[in-house]
Amino acid sequence: MNAAVKPEQLIADVDHAHLDALEEEAIFILREVAASFERPALLFSGGKDSCVVLRLAEKAFKMKNAAHPSGYSGALPFPLVHIDTGHNFPEVITFRDQRVAEMGERLVVGHLEDSIARGTIRLAHPLESRNGHQTVTLLETIEEHKFDALIGGARRDEEKARAKERIFSHRDSFGQWQPKEQRPELWTLFNTRIRPGEHFRCFPISNWTELDVWLYIARENIPLPNMYYAHERQVIRRKGLLVPLTDVTPPEAGETVETATVRFRTVGDMTCTCPVESPAANATEVVAETLTVTVSERGATRMDDRTSEASMEKRKKEGYF
Repeated sequence: MNAAVKPEQLIADVDHAHLDALEEEAIFILREVAASFERPALLFSGGKDSCVVLRLAEKAFKMKNAAHPSGYSGALPFPLVHIDTGHNFPEVITFRDQRVAEMGERLVVGHLEDSIARGTIRLAHPLESRNGHQTVTLLETIEEHKFDALIGGARRDEEKARAKERIFSHRDSFGQWQPKEQRPELWTLFNTRIRPGEHFRCFPISNWTELDVWLYIARENIPLPNMYYAHERQVIRRKGLLVPLTDVTPPEAGETVETATVRFRTVGDMTCTCPVESPAANATEVVAETLTVTVSERGATRMDDRTSEASMEKRKKEGYF
C-alpha cells in the first residue's frame, strides 16, 4: 500500500504557473480600471475573495516592503468600500478594521442602518435578512461619493448569473444590469465609455475558481478572518444547512442547538450565511478539502441563493454586486 501523504507535501508539488497567469491578468485589469475611470473604488468586506483582490491591488500599485506592517508601502489609487448590513459577523468587522489600519488606507462604509433611518429601506420584521436590501445602500453610497467603477471579488464559478457577466460590467443610471445588452470583450479590449450617472462593476478574479483562490491564499500567506478555518461554533441543523446560532438567527421551535467543528467557505450577512463541518485548520488543508467538493460555496452555504434558480440574477439586475 502507498504511504499516506500530508497535504503540505502535495501542495508543494502543484504547478503554480496557472496562478502566475491569473495574477498577471488580474493586475492588468486593476491597472486598466485605475487608468480608465476618474473615481474607482475597491469593495472590501473582509471576505476571502476581497482579501485576494486587495493583495493583487497591493502588487499592482505598491512597492514590496518587508519593514511595513502590511508588507507593502505606498497608497492605493482608490479607497476601499464596505456595505455594512448591521448583521455582519463581528469577527469579520474586527478583521476588516485591523487590515485597513495596518495598510493605512481610506475606508468608506455605507451603513444599511442609515438607509433604514432615511426610509429608503423598510424591513418586514427586525430579523429579516438584510442581504438583498444592501443593494439600496450600495447604490446610495455610489451616488454620494460619485464612484464610476467598483472593483469586486466576484467569480464566474460561484453562480449561474455571475457566469454570464463580463469582467467590465456596465450599470445604467439606475444602477441596473442588463444581461442581454452586455458589451463584447474581445482580445482583452474593454469598452469603458459611460454617460453621467452610470458606472461599472469590475471583476479582476472573474476567471478564478474557489480552488485558485485558496491556492493563492496559501502561496501568498494572505491573512483572513479566523472563521475561515476550523473552530467550534454553536449551530442549528436546518433544511440541510448548519445555521450559526446568533442574535439574528435564534433556534426555532423544536430545533436543537449543538456545538460542531466548522469553517466558513464564504462570509456575509449572518441571516443567510452558513458554515460547513470541517477540520481544515489552515489554507493548505482547505486546498486539499476544496479539491474534493462538488458544490460551489454559494450553493453549499447561502440560504438566500436557494430561494429560486434565478434569485441571484434578479438581485443583480436590481443593482446587487
